[in-house]
Amino acid sequence: MTTPRYAAPDLLACAEALFAAAGLDTEKAASVATYLLEADLMGHTTHGLALAGWYLQGIADGVMKKSGSFETVSDRGPSVCWNGNRLPGAWLTSEAVKLAVDRAGRFGMATVVIGNSHHIGALAAYLPIATQKGMMVSIASSSPSGAQVAPFGGLKGLYTPNPVAHGIPTPDGPILIDISASITTVNMAQRLIREGREYEAAWLMDAEGNPSRDPKVLEAGGTLLPTGGLDHGQKGYGMALFAEALTQGLAGYGRADAPKGTNAAVTVQVWDPEAFGGRDAFLKQTGWLADACHANPPRSGVAKVRLPGEAALARRKSALENGVALHAGIIESLAPHAERLGVALPRPL
Repeated sequence: MTTPRYAAPDLLACAEALFAAAGLDTEKAASVATYLLEADLMGHTTHGLALAGWYLQGIADGVMKKSGSFETVSDRGPSVCWNGNRLPGAWLTSEAVKLAVDRAGRFGMATVVIGNSHHIGALAAYLPIATQKGMMVSIASSSPSGAQVAPFGGLKGLYTPNPVAHGIPTPDGPILIDISASITTVNMAQRLIREGREYEAAWLMDAEGNPSRDPKVLEAGGTLLPTGGLDHGQKGYGMALFAEALTQGLAGYGRADAPKGTNAAVTVQVWDPEAFGGRDAFLKQTGWLADACHANPPRSGVAKVRLPGEAALARRKSALENGVALHAGIIESLAPHAERLGVALPRPL
């Protein structure tokens, strides 16, 4: 069966209308719609419009705050901290990257930390805000109200996948890295449960500590395995601990405060290469590295060595030209909200 495709502008308009009808301020509705769709354009389908229904329910339940602004906890120029007041994570994160880009242009580098944000979606979606300005960027996130990954050697979930993303400008387009401290994510596990499928490999651990492919073990006390698995999971464990300190620690608000409901902590860092060895010199180095990776002989079964983000950017280009092929069930998940809010869903191409 052919997967229906939708025009990206139609999806954006629909998502924006849904969030506005739900009560989000105009600019916040636009940000949430933009960055959820951006995730789908890149192929991060568990963190795109698949989240829209959950977000809309969160607005209705009062978990996501609809209006207002963040509170500035501290501002020392290149170092800024906000209390996000549980406002939409897409709006807070995109505003943080924009501010960090501006401050990095003034100070050479800048860090913006956000505590008490709502969920922020796919980190990779925000990287181009900085890379398009020729700046290098890192984003880290954690959720102090979630606990689906056990510390290496343990059995009980303690922290979340704690993703980090990095955007690196090169002469021929950015390298976009989006990884996490766990092998897989909660959203993917929930999708597989809904579809009655299992993982292709044992990326989970059941409550007794056995590796498992069955996402349903999460419903019975199981956990997501850290990056590196049972074998070398100390690597993911270390990544997770640093992400927790970088986000919740610097925000001064996190697990120790036992926050209730959907909650995220975010840290954005931006560097202006011109303030260091110079932009041209930076691009010379990143360009050489990108070319060397592409020129590396591929192993058997691999057509070509790619850079992180290449496939995502190719998918984005194709989706904008040929329509967005949403994962099965996403449009259907929006139908009750669209009916409730009086918003028409887009028609497929």
